[in-house]
Amino acid sequence: MVASRSGSGRWIRGYRRAPGGVPLVCFPHAGGAASYFHPWAASLAPRIDVLAVQYPGREDRAAEPCVTSIPELADQIHAALRSSLPETFAFFGHSMGAVLAFEVTRRLAREEGRGPAHLFLSGRPAPPRRYRRNLHLAGNRALIAELRSLGGTDQRILQDSDVLELILPTMRADYTASETYEFEPGPPLSCDITAMTGDRDPENTIEDASAWSAHTTGSFDLRVYPGGHFYLDGCRAQVLEVVSSSLAASAC
Repeated sequence: MVASRSGSGRWIRGYRRAPGGVPLVCFPHAGGAASYFHPWAASLAPRIDVLAVQYPGREDRAAEPCVTSIPELADQIHAALRSSLPETFAFFGHSMGAVLAFEVTRRLAREEGRGPAHLFLSGRPAPPRRYRRNLHLAGNRALIAELRSLGGTDQRILQDSDVLELILPTMRADYTASETYEFEPGPPLSCDITAMTGDRDPENTIEDASAWSAHTTGSFDLRVYPGGHFYLDGCRAQVLEVVSSSLAASAC
């Protein structure tokens, strides 16, 4: 089941709804789409209701212009979610999605005095740490080489010039947002945070992931898995077990 396109449904997709379960709102990586989290829904139901943010410029929102600013995108997501979130919910973000989940959480805390029961942040250094690169300004060849090295894109897609012509503008827009993000210091969050990373992720060292602990007064947990930037693909079962166990008390 996919959420309707009215209200928050313009932004949120749910592929196998679990009424009564704790909503887990998932934020995709750069170039990613809500459907990346489709397989999670069946695995976590019925205690956790997996929802995913659909950014403009992809899948059923392909005709809409991409947003090239993390603050602007976080503002829009916050505005779409704020009235539909129940008392208890959780966020999961991977790579660019991690910093978006973090920024939306900050907006909820600042403007409404509430936030997720748990914040799962994957594959992204804790602000203000980051790798200063300018791939969004590079040519298509460099961007394709980056996608190939990270391993999160089907290699057949990277060899299809027609498909690449469709996806590269979206990828470049997301890299623009991700690479130009500037952290604005503020008070720490109060929710529990679990940071996750692959032990061979070239973009997020264990030290980088550990630094998320400075952003909350709640509990902090670090999970390191075998793999690179997209360790999630090979370690899905282990990641979902951590998510499930972390939210067990909230799901009761």
